[in-house]
Amino acid sequence: MMSLTNHFKAWLAEKDRAAPLGTWLMAAAPATAEALGYTGFDFLVVDMEHVPVEVSDVAGILRAIGCTPAEAVVRLAWNDQVLVKRVLDAGARTIMLPFVQTAEEARAAASYTRYPPQGIRGVAAVHRGSKFGTIPDYLKRANGEVCTIVQLETPEAIERLPQISAVDGIDALFVGPGDLSAAMGHIGNIAHPEVQALIEKAAKDAHAAGKPVGIVGPNPDMVKRFLGYGYDFAAIASDVAMMTGRANDWLGVLKGQAAPVAAPAAAY
Repeated sequence: MMSLTNHFKAWLAEKDRAAPLGTWLMAAAPATAEALGYTGFDFLVVDMEHVPVEVSDVAGILRAIGCTPAEAVVRLAWNDQVLVKRVLDAGARTIMLPFVQTAEEARAAASYTRYPPQGIRGVAAVHRGSKFGTIPDYLKRANGEVCTIVQLETPEAIERLPQISAVDGIDALFVGPGDLSAAMGHIGNIAHPEVQALIEKAAKDAHAAGKPVGIVGPNPDMVKRFLGYGYDFAAIASDVAMMTGRANDWLGVLKGQAAPVAAPAAAY
């Protein structure tokens, strides 16, 4: 049963807890999301930026994840007020906004996720987020349970990390290594030393600002490296990447061929 309590947000506040681990959902399939939710992942990222899904599709995936111990994080297509409202009404509690570049954009994101007076989220009484109006104190509790994560995906955004972190209502940061590497002139190579140095700097700056910070990596070795930098939560690859990777491995064994080794070009 869907709960209003945001366990993901609570985990980020637990200083002695092991870093929550998740993966990206690129298949847009409720069954895949539900299956992965039972494997031990702490969170699953429902992607709306690079996957052709609508809010109604997201609601179905959230229902599937809600059957499992995993928490859902919805990465929106853009930092858009109407889209934020619709996804929250569909039952999301943790949302991730891509390509936030400035404190002003972060401030807008935070306002979209909160009801007045803390924000400007539109008010409706009967929707999936409020269990269709059956949570009597939903409007009073919702602001405290929402978790707003902004993505920093360029060197300029990471340079402004202290200012972005200081925005009230921003609960966590998330570094996007794929777009960051592209913006630095190393597209498809998140392992480049210059990219890695900035990724490590972002973790240090986030801790100095007192803000949890997450990241995604393409394989266990890279994710372990990021956790070693001090990242507070991390996702590994995606449902599709893991499925095709295992398929390639097993098919290679059956054919007597070495499986192709994928370079860490992108995480999902």
